[in-house]
Amino acid sequence: MIFKAVGDGRPYPEHGRSRNRDWVDVPPRQVRLDELVTTKRTLDLDTLLSEDSTFYGDLFAHVVEYQGTLYLEDGLHRALRAALQQRPVLHARVLTIR
Repeated sequence: MIFKAVGDGRPYPEHGRSRNRDWVDVPPRQVRLDELVTTKRTLDLDTLLSEDSTFYGDLFAHVVEYQGTLYLEDGLHRALRAALQQRPVLHARVLTIR
């Protein structure tokens, strides 16, 4: 199993960070793939296989920690790339919501 679970939607309250630049003050850290719950059930293969998929976006995935669970909000393609390369961790910006 790559992820802890595959979710469909965001079970946490709105946090107001909708643009990449809203996340720049959240420092990145490593998170284990098997601790993440996805918020998307599908992935566009063009995004996964694109050489420049991070060219216009954040270099780090966006994760929300809510009630002790880590939700992968943005960066599913990065997480799958890490898994395909047999890396158990991902660098992500982790926002904690209380």
